Amino acid sequence: MRRENENIILLIPHRGGNYRRENNQGRRSIQTAETTGLSNKAKYNIDLIQDGAGGYYRERKSGGDYPVPRWRWRLRWLVIAVGLVRAYLAKGSYHSLYYSIEKPLKFFQTGALLEILHCAIGIVPSSVVLTSFQVMSRVFLIWAVTHSVKEVQSEDSVLLFVIAWTITEIIRYSFYTFSLLNHLPYLIKWARYTLFIVLYPMGVSGELLTIYAALPFVRQSGLYSISLPNKYNFSFDYYAFLILIMISYIPIFPQLYFHMIHQRRKVLSHTEEHKKFE
Repeated sequence: MRRENENIILLIPHRGGNYRRENNQGRRSIQTAETTGLSNKAKYNIDLIQDGAGGYYRERKSGGDYPVPRWRWRLRWLVIAVGLVRAYLAKGSYHSLYYSIEKPLKFFQTGALLEILHCAIGIVPSSVVLTSFQVMSRVFLIWAVTHSVKEVQSEDSVLLFVIAWTITEIIRYSFYTFSLLNHLPYLIKWARYTLFIVLYPMGVSGELLTIYAALPFVRQSGLYSISLPNKYNFSFDYYAFLILIMISYIPIFPQLYFHMIHQRRKVLSHTEEHKKFE
């Protein structure tokens, strides 16, 4: 039996590491919570107390669930957003805005490789496979396509995926930041699991159109291609490789998209159920 004055914290699980805390003091009924989806770090920071009403979780005093300073990444993506707006106001046109945010975009997106490590060691409760695909595909597009084929940098499709990435990351890191502060506004949660419906197809369209625009230049220049004969007896056609990359979007994108659709139903339905419970 738990002591009457014991401070019990209810963690209501949501996707993306958001666990809403409810203090039991002054409440007669508390909804059961589960630890499914918690990172290893988070599991070490809570104690399970069994009671007749279900599972309760007492929070230890040993630090927070997510030590990663995600709010800094949100500020960095805000830098890109502000850079785009300032360049647009200065030029009066949305064409070739990529050059105004090229350096910070390369730096911030390359730094996102650390997210794969964070997922692998359990700092954040995200899928290693999904995170790896998203991060690596973006890094590849930035360096192996947009950076390497200068001719595509003025394409409107580049701006399309940059805007989609920027809005997505600002919302995502806002979601994580407010979760760390234990005060997640419903609007942020709704945006996290709703705006992707438009932003994901927008970003993928920009990525595919950019790769497609690069194909003629890659074929003409023989960029990154290796032809026979050579001492390694090995050949590589970068033009064909880019085509394969484009084809790979066909099976992978629907999986990611419908995974988010499923998570949207799950998370937002949890929120509605909790509102009814209150």
